[in-house]
Amino acid sequence: MKNIFLSLVIFVVMSLLHVQFTEWTIKYLKLPGGDFGMYSIALLIFCSIITAIGLVTVIIFRKNYDSILKIAVLFEAIYWVFLIFSGNNPFLYLSDSKNENLLMVMMYSNSIIIFLLMFPVHLLYSKIILSKNKKLP
Repeated sequence: MKNIFLSLVIFVVMSLLHVQFTEWTIKYLKLPGGDFGMYSIALLIFCSIITAIGLVTVIIFRKNYDSILKIAVLFEAIYWVFLIFSGNNPFLYLSDSKNENLLMVMMYSNSIIIFLLMFPVHLLYSKIILSKNKKLP
């Protein structure tokens, strides 16, 4: 993965997926708009910071990030570290079963789902690159 622009696209897509999935989770859990209305905007800012950190990491260690999956793992690792440091404890739901605590569990679950969505993207990209390499003399 030599293309930095493609890395940026992957980071932005994953950020937007996180924001959208969290928005759907908030609506599904029927959380109050006063407390959680701006949660998606805060998560978008949060993911923008992750994107910047991830992009700098990819630029510095360009040779190590040669696939979409490695970039997705980097994004999710930084995302989980930020979630942990921000105080989002998914195990709090086990002791206090409220929808607010279920949101924290769902944020981690959404992260896994989004990572799994990157597998077909990786396979498709690999297939396209492989077919281009076969056509070249």
